[in-house]
Amino acid sequence: MTSWDSYLAVATLLSSPEEFMGWFVGFVSLFSTNLVAPLRLAITSSNKSANNTKSSMLSVNGPRGTRREGKKFRQYAAALSTTIGPFAVGTVLAWTSPVLPMLEGPGSKIPITSDEGSWVGSLIAIGAIIGSIPAGKGADIYGRKPTIAALAVPFIISWAMIYFATSVWELYVARLIAGAVIGGVTATVPMYIGEIAESSIRGELGSYIQVKVTLGILYVYAIGPFVSYEQLALLCGIIPVIMFFLVLLVAPETPTYLLRKGKKREAEQSLILLRGIDYDISGELEELQMQLEEEQKRSSNFRDLISSRATVRASIAVMGLLSFLSFSGINVLIFYAESIFKEGGSEIVSPKTSSIIIGVLQVIFTFASALLVDKAGRRVLLLISDSVMAVCLAGLGYFFFLKHNGVSALNFIPLVSLGVYISTFSLGFGPIPGVMMGELFSPDVKGLALGIVCVIASLLEFVVVKMYQNLLNWFGYAVTFWIFAGFCVLGTVFVWFLVPETKNKSLQEIQNELNGKKKPKNRNANRSLQMESLTNPYNNEKNAAIV
Repeated sequence: MTSWDSYLAVATLLSSPEEFMGWFVGFVSLFSTNLVAPLRLAITSSNKSANNTKSSMLSVNGPRGTRREGKKFRQYAAALSTTIGPFAVGTVLAWTSPVLPMLEGPGSKIPITSDEGSWVGSLIAIGAIIGSIPAGKGADIYGRKPTIAALAVPFIISWAMIYFATSVWELYVARLIAGAVIGGVTATVPMYIGEIAESSIRGELGSYIQVKVTLGILYVYAIGPFVSYEQLALLCGIIPVIMFFLVLLVAPETPTYLLRKGKKREAEQSLILLRGIDYDISGELEELQMQLEEEQKRSSNFRDLISSRATVRASIAVMGLLSFLSFSGINVLIFYAESIFKEGGSEIVSPKTSSIIIGVLQVIFTFASALLVDKAGRRVLLLISDSVMAVCLAGLGYFFFLKHNGVSALNFIPLVSLGVYISTFSLGFGPIPGVMMGELFSPDVKGLALGIVCVIASLLEFVVVKMYQNLLNWFGYAVTFWIFAGFCVLGTVFVWFLVPETKNKSLQEIQNELNGKKKPKNRNANRSLQMESLTNPYNNEKNAAIV
């Protein structure tokens, strides 16, 4: 059970008995062959009197006025099912931490050198370059849901190859395949969540991507040191199987995709399924239709990507976030956590235990980010995150500088520095770029744009991970971590000047802002007056009499 599962269970128990029964039957319905009857019970409001009021069916947040919030349960269920893919990504990322010391040590099943180990760690970034664009385009052609489900197949193949591998070249191929799937997951899952979630919870649901990545990392950190090479491959390989069935059973296709394909009836059904049968979908559907009409005026080829102001600004923001995420050294620390703690020489906590502590902190603070992102906003968390990360890496570099000069009395610094680093990373720079990837691009270019962005980001990630060992050989640990700290400082400046705030904004409002269209100052006031006029006919009559 994940942290969010526990939170959701507590929230459910604290709600009314009717809501509890509705959610419980709704959850059972996810795995039932007959979904209709229990699902109707699950998404029907317990407050029947609300249905008798005229305002209960008004549309909100779309062209027709202010619409009521829909039910959230199925949105959470769909997001949690598709984010099993990021959980599997986390297992791939963390696999090298316990396994490389096994393979490079005496008695290894597949003896490898440290240089070969760096290739094993970094080749997943090259694989991500291969997988990003095909997955993004596949999501545009075949749909978000089937594309995400299909990614489970190469995931399973890669773990099978690792299990049966007898040479380092087989590991290379397996890691390339796994990397291609990571690229596919990175390009499609944020897209899916961005299109199924209401603006009030879109940031929270998007943050579950990184929550599940960190859970996957912790999963490997926790079991890796205590099982054999083959057992770890089996325990990681079962995750994509779960992903495949959950996505097929639980996740509906996105209304945006269905509407783009001319399947208006299916889009309406998807919206009702995600928002509840008491929710008036007309406003949101009309907004999506208007967005589609805007898209039809443009095509989604590369020339249009670079000629659209909104797409260029979105690409700069997302590309910058992913680049500075890579150059912060996060994947280096995840891949080589155990080795870094060994080099630190702490006698208080063992390297294996330190890695587990880091994994636990990462999960806790990523989950905290999911709860805060729609309240505090994206920019605030990003700025706090990157600035504190810079301080932590600078402190870690200073520790290794002192150690190199014979001062070894501060052995607690690696655990403290990396603990605070991973906590603040998980609060902001870990989950939020994934959230914004699903928010900033318009649906007509999202697949291609995310594919291209992920290719460039993956190439940079490969450079960082592959060059890490070279930086250590050339400059040592101190200068290497100071370089990463410098990039964190630059990342903070980048966020301050070039990353827009998207909190509580609809996808259309975000596109308008990126295109430079100013938001009406009296928008909220107009909506309030519109709601009052619609819900209070007495006032209308009085106003008419005055006129």
